[in-house]
This record gives sequence, C-alpha cells and structure tokens, in this order.
Amino acid sequence: MGKPYYITTAIHYPNGRPHIGHAYEMIAADAIARFQRQAGRDVRFQTGTDEHGLKMVQTARGRDMEVRALADEMSGYFRDMSDKLDISCDRFIRTVEPEHYAASQAIWKAMADAGDLYLDRYEGWYSVRDEAFYEEKELTDGEGGQKLSPQGTPVEWTAEETWFFRLSRYQQPLLDFFAANPDFIRPESRRNEILRFVEGGLADLSVSRTSFDWGVPVPGSPGHVMYVWVDALTNYITGVGYPDDAVMFEKYWPADLHLIGKDIVRFHTVYWPAFLMSAKLPLPKQVFGHGFLLNRGEKMSKSTGNVVDPMALAELYGVDTLRYFLLRDVSFGQDGTFSDEAIVTRANADLANSFGNLAQRTLTQIFKNCGASPPQIHGHDAADEALFETVGKAVRETVPAAFESLALHQATEAWVQAVFACNAYIDEQAPWALRKTDPQRMETVLATLYICIAQLAVSILPVIPKNAATLLDRMGIAPELRTPEAIGSHWYSPLAESDFRLEQPTPLFPRLELKTEEESA
Repeated sequence: MGKPYYITTAIHYPNGRPHIGHAYEMIAADAIARFQRQAGRDVRFQTGTDEHGLKMVQTARGRDMEVRALADEMSGYFRDMSDKLDISCDRFIRTVEPEHYAASQAIWKAMADAGDLYLDRYEGWYSVRDEAFYEEKELTDGEGGQKLSPQGTPVEWTAEETWFFRLSRYQQPLLDFFAANPDFIRPESRRNEILRFVEGGLADLSVSRTSFDWGVPVPGSPGHVMYVWVDALTNYITGVGYPDDAVMFEKYWPADLHLIGKDIVRFHTVYWPAFLMSAKLPLPKQVFGHGFLLNRGEKMSKSTGNVVDPMALAELYGVDTLRYFLLRDVSFGQDGTFSDEAIVTRANADLANSFGNLAQRTLTQIFKNCGASPPQIHGHDAADEALFETVGKAVRETVPAAFESLALHQATEAWVQAVFACNAYIDEQAPWALRKTDPQRMETVLATLYICIAQLAVSILPVIPKNAATLLDRMGIAPELRTPEAIGSHWYSPLAESDFRLEQPTPLFPRLELKTEEESA
C-alpha cells in the first residue's frame, strides 16, 4: 500500500434527518478519498454522527422518547444516506460507542495532566442550537431584544459549575502554528477570520455541563459530562485507534484533511488544535471550510420549509448525476446555489449530451461497423495525436492537480473540456462517412476515441463512480488499468486482438426532463 492518507468529514448532528448540506460534504470528501485511492494512497475515510448534547435531549423530550432511541433512529438515516450516495467511508463512527467514551476520557485526562483543566463557575451566553458559548462582544440584538450569536441563533444566559480549559494559554502557540503552517486553514478567507479571532484574545473555555447527563462522563467528577465539542472533535482520533492501538494511530494520525462546513471552522482550528497541543498530540495537517448550499439562492431552514432531502434528489435524478452537479457547479470553498432546473440543465449538457452521447455514438458505431470488436489502428495522424495530447494532459495533469489542491470544480471543468475536445474530433472526422470512403481511417478514428473515452471514464471515477465503472466494464477495461497513470494506450492493441466483444450499447446518462409541480405531485 502507498503512503497513508486520512480524511474526515465533520460528524453530523442527528437531531433531524439529513439535508442536502450533509450530502454535499460527504460527496466532496468521498470524491477526494476516491481520487487519493486512485493515486495509490492508503486511504482511511471517516464520517459519522455526533450524538450527545442538549439539542438531542430537547428533541427527544419533544418526541416523548428516550434520547438513545432518538440517536439510534437518526444516526440510521445518516448511515442510509451514506450508503445511498456511494460514500466509500472506511469507518462510520458514532459518539455513543464505548471506545469513543474511552478515547474522550483519555484526552481529557491528558489535558488534566498538562494542568489545563480547572473547576469554576460559568456564567455567560450559550447557544443550544450551536452547542457553543459566546462572549458578549460577539452578540447582536434580534427581534424583541433576543440576543443572537454570530450564526444568528438565539443565546440564553447560563450559570452552572463547570470545568474550564485554559484556552487563553494557547493564544500564542496557535498563532505561531498558523504562521509556520500557512495552509493549515483553507480557504484563505477562513484563515483570515480565525487569525483575527485569535489575535483578539482567547478566553478560557467551559468544557463540562451539569444541567443534563447525556454525554461522556468527566472522569473523577460525578455529575459532569463533557461539553459536546470536546467529545465530538475527539472522534477523529477515536477512529484511528486512540489511545490503545498505537500502530494504527501512528499510521494515520495526524489527519491529512478535516473537511467541514464554514460555520464550525473555529471549533476545528482553535479549540481542537489547543486540545491536541495540551494532550501533546500531533495537529492535523489541514482544515478546509467549505461553503453553504443555497436553495435557489436562499439559505435552507426548517422554518421557511425549503430544506431539501438529498435522498429524494438522488432518487429523482440519479446518484451520480447529483454528485456531479454538486462538484461541478459549486466553486469549492464558496457558497453555491442549486435548483431542479440547474441540476437538469447541467446533467443534460455535460453528462447526457456530451460524455454520454460521445460514448454512445462511438460504441454504437463500433458495434455496428466493426463486428462489436475494438477496431484496429492503421497509423495515427496529427488530429489523433492532438486529441491524445489534450485528453492525456487533462487526465494525468490538470484534473489530478485540481484534486490535490481541492479545487473540485476546476477538476470537473478540466475533465468536461477534454470531453468537448473529443466531441469536436468526432464531428470533424465523421467516422460514419468514412465507413464508405476510407474504412481503415474510420477504424483508426474509432480506436482513438475508444482510448480517450476510457481515459476520461477513469479520470471521472471519483465523481461518478457507478456510471464510470459501468462504462469501463462495458469497454473491457481491467480494474488494474483504472488509474490516471495506468490508463495510457498500451492496453488497447491487446484488447483489440483479443476475443472481447462489446454488447449492444445503451445510454449511460439518459436525458432528464424537468418535471412540473403537477407531475411531481
């Protein structure tokens, strides 16, 4: 196996069913994980659910059920979504697992041993929805004098005995770390926000609660449970063996990438690094805060009734179509918008009319005119070589470089430009006309396209894994060839000389039609 690569999503808070934002983060992380596997890395990919905290208690009470029963039910919906969307995670973690309790208590003890925990009384502003404490200077006034957090969520005055973490001790170590590791926080706008926050001074952080008991018990302090973010963030090391499996932990930690939403960057780039510094554990290599998905330009909320079920979208348009749209249309790191019209338009333009039609036209002509066998090559000309260069550069250079830099939208853009080049080539060469005037040239043109289509299918596997793999299967491309480096052209002649035959080609991406409200009802 190659060099280890550990990628995580945020673990999702299951006080409600999954929404499209959860799906977006999972899909993006999955595409990155699949790309790194293609590149030969020993990938570990973790996602899961964050099941403790006051919100879960309140939601369970409102439904007149036990909180553990709520956690089991809701976590199941997230696991189902992971399966439905072809998320190739190696570990789906739940914070109610006994080994996670053990890991959370181990890091707590390590922070205590460092002298960074002390018992005191907390009085201040707390957002139940964010599970976060805020200083007075961060708040704004809402309707009726309601105090609001920076996220626009209501806060309430809380007073209770609590353990504190000496976050103030880590202001300068954090600033020094940020300076020495400029790519730790991405994109740049998130880094600048966090720098300003830390430079403004850090107050010690309340890290336990006594007002409810749904959480990880604080070791040696009866009646206290850990503040949900201590417990939640620890999942990243629980999943790689902390504290008992030293071999696994040393192999995969520190994480290469925490992929999270922009609203929780502070927790991952201030609190989490400080906890790890205190516990004398290595810090993750990078935290990337992606933007929000907006429904027709508006932020989704239950109160406005515009929350979108990703499972329904996947059922309506297809899993790969949804995956492709989200990674193609949203500039990764920024907010993006979606609508049914946008999904249908993008799917038809790129997948049905361009890539799907390219594959269908080419394979159908081979099936009809070449006895269903990959045709022979009778010498390439300049047009063939130019296409090989265009597609090869995209597949082996541009797309991988974009993936490595997490510019997922640029990766899909570079890929589809290579698809367009293939379509221009087939239109210019017109193999259907060459069938009568120059059959050998027709065979060479179709062979050229066969090679390029295989390369393009391999390149897009991380984004549309099911359909790309189906196409490669139909084309007889062996599994060991399904990496950008392996899928050159050396495999083609042996395939053409073998007894491999195409089956009757069928459309890979049928055109989508936008349903009216009446049709959808």
